[in-house]
Amino acid sequence: MTKLMIIIGSVRPGRVGLPVAEWAASVASADSRFEVDVADLAEINLPMMDEPNHPRLRQYTHEHTKKWSARVAAADAFVFVAPEYNYSYAPALKNAIDFLFTEWFRKPLGVVSYGGVSGGTRGAAALRASVSALGLVSTTANVEIPYIAKHIDDEGKFSPDERNELMLGHMLTEIVALDGALRPLRHAA
Repeated sequence: MTKLMIIIGSVRPGRVGLPVAEWAASVASADSRFEVDVADLAEINLPMMDEPNHPRLRQYTHEHTKKWSARVAAADAFVFVAPEYNYSYAPALKNAIDFLFTEWFRKPLGVVSYGGVSGGTRGAAALRASVSALGLVSTTANVEIPYIAKHIDDEGKFSPDERNELMLGHMLTEIVALDGALRPLRHAA
């Protein structure tokens, strides 16, 4: 079973990433291949990077970093639910990624991006450079949700369309395959 962490990458009040992540988590939780942990960066509330040592050393001095490190290290794979902010991704997500180093190494990553006309693709593209430097292995199948506001009802619930559901299924299948391929490499490192 793959331990999948779904990270909600926006901390903004009124964010739509929360209902999108709830949808992704419900689909993954119903799939017997996954054990799901939803990490809400708004609840985790990491300060701006405040560790004195480089993350690759894992010599953390703050309790919030030690807790984040343990949680990320326990995961086998990730899904980032990421908005597009000005052709990039959310600063809270960047900060959460940069707090750690080896905890991300050789683990699969899928992205559920959302935004306006582009569906968050520019933010997801910007994210790839950062995550590849940490050894995360991105899926080729990702979920891109254009015009996100049209998918949120009056009660704040996300309604996926057929393409969103199809791509999430493909992405989850690819995450399982990548986890199987990368797991021996992680344990050998």
